[in-house]
Amino acid sequence: MSAAMTEKPLLTAPLLTVEHLTMRFGGLVANNDVSFEARAGEITALIGPNGAGKTTLFNCVTGFYTPTVGRLCLRHPEGREFLLERMPGYRIAQLAGVARTFQNIRLFGGMSVLENLIVAQHNKLMRASSFAIGGLLGLPSYRRAEHEAVELAKYWLERVRLTEFADWEAGNLPYGAQRRLEIARAMCTEPVLLCLDEPAAGLNPRESGELAEILTFIRDVRTPQGHRTGVLLIEHDMSVVMRISDHVVVLDYGRKISDGDPEHVKNDPAVIRAYLGEDEDEALPPEVAADLHLPPTAGQTSAQKGA
Repeated sequence: MSAAMTEKPLLTAPLLTVEHLTMRFGGLVANNDVSFEARAGEITALIGPNGAGKTTLFNCVTGFYTPTVGRLCLRHPEGREFLLERMPGYRIAQLAGVARTFQNIRLFGGMSVLENLIVAQHNKLMRASSFAIGGLLGLPSYRRAEHEAVELAKYWLERVRLTEFADWEAGNLPYGAQRRLEIARAMCTEPVLLCLDEPAAGLNPRESGELAEILTFIRDVRTPQGHRTGVLLIEHDMSVVMRISDHVVVLDYGRKISDGDPEHVKNDPAVIRAYLGEDEDEALPPEVAADLHLPPTAGQTSAQKGA
């Protein structure tokens, strides 16, 4: 991969447009008329209390669920459009260029770290080998593709600081390193949209800081194809969200209650109510208010405000 170029993106058409998305499971409405946009070269965070419908929305974007109602349009930089709600999940990954990680780590634990990243490029290698024939014959086109796959894997190992662990079995890595490897594996598919489901879960503050650096690099760097990757992020660690996000969408009971930049969202009364409840006399623990970066008065009782 060539040397990275980083710069802020110009305002262009959104990479992902979610329009009036509703997802029902019988009588349960997990997402209710949700609309928002995510752009290339930006980190868009989905936040909200537990049960707000964030992972369900992710499952609709990545093809695990077909929404009951709504439109999911992914626009590639060169102009192609994909209506994700009409595509099976494997086609969304293969053709539309959407990659995903999960709350629970899903690495190939018995394979080496490097092999995990090469396996992620299986589709590209199969095409280069004419679906195995070229690989069996050792054709130049396959050898070239194999070399490029190894180089791309090494590039992302360096970016996530795992080069020295390339030969380790992935299952023997420390937890935080496994999280970083999952992100590197997703990036080896060269996605236009990277969906991360709670990547900071279980990380200590140092590891969360390393994660934030990796995600801002992914946001800002140009790929070999010349485009920037959009990042769609579910995260409960508000210190990470508020530090790196360009755009925040807040869900509560399946509905969107706020949408904007972090400064707007953290001061939105609807967001504060979702985390605190309706009773103004109910105090928010100071550590929670600090994580949310809420205004100082948000975590005080009426008596404290008047003190």
